[in-house]
Amino acid sequence: GFETQKQMILKLGHALDTGHPVHVSLENMAMRLGELSGGTISVDIYPSAVLGSEVQLLEQVQNGSLDMTKVSAAVMENFVPEMSVFGLPYLFRDGEHYWRVLDGPIGAALLEKGEPKLLRGLCYYDSGSRNFYTRSKPIRRPADLEGLKIRVMNSATAIAMVKAMGGAPTPIAWGELYSALAQGTVDGAENNPPSFTTNKHYEVCKHFTLDGHTRIPDVVLIGTKTWDRLSPQIREWIQQAADDSSKFQRELWHRETLRSLEIAQAEGVTIYEVDLAPFLAKVAPMLEDVENPAVRSLVLQIRETD
Repeated sequence: GFETQKQMILKLGHALDTGHPVHVSLENMAMRLGELSGGTISVDIYPSAVLGSEVQLLEQVQNGSLDMTKVSAAVMENFVPEMSVFGLPYLFRDGEHYWRVLDGPIGAALLEKGEPKLLRGLCYYDSGSRNFYTRSKPIRRPADLEGLKIRVMNSATAIAMVKAMGGAPTPIAWGELYSALAQGTVDGAENNPPSFTTNKHYEVCKHFTLDGHTRIPDVVLIGTKTWDRLSPQIREWIQQAADDSSKFQRELWHRETLRSLEIAQAEGVTIYEVDLAPFLAKVAPMLEDVENPAVRSLVLQIRETD
């Protein structure tokens, strides 16, 4: 008799909630893969950190118990030191420059850098630009950060950046930030507009500055343990579905960012457009003093990208 095509199920875990543009876009990727494969490949998505934190998810992909994940490039730094380049402030001139780099040879090479660590990057998702927001007074120039405790991710680059701008960087877990802001343990934080609104930080912080100091992408990954046992045809479908979902996600992210800023304003938040030159001047030495030679060479390549 004829053989029926075997169904393949790929397991994907991530740490964001189901309303997040990333989750919606991963669902889009799963749907595309279903279409391309004629329904023979499906993706089971485990959202909201039910399988663990981003670091734990990467470890599960490495050991083969999980096929795919989505993590921040900031978390990838531990596996691919070159990814720390994204944490450098004002390295990208604007959103267009950023995506030309990510969609070009530099971005492609970085996605492959995790392979010795059993992690193969498939595509990038937008995670917007990070901006300062504060409780009591607006940040219009770096001097306004003097004496303020600003929550940062537990990243050496983020800590150095806030220090360079004149603030007091304070690493606090994301889940504990709302209460830290409410209690005044910290005076402010920095993140993208959708994270600011989704977590209702507008209830405490009424000043949001569009200074866009860093753009750190999300990365969609597949384990090499999974990838290595797939046929060339299936690999092609997975890559195609990932690329399509990346375009879908960027548009969705853009809309969500505008919507988030509208929500924040409706909640009484003032949004400040600022002159970036003084901010750039404060952190310029960070871009000159990069210690890792591989990262230093990337900085030059990115600056030379038109």
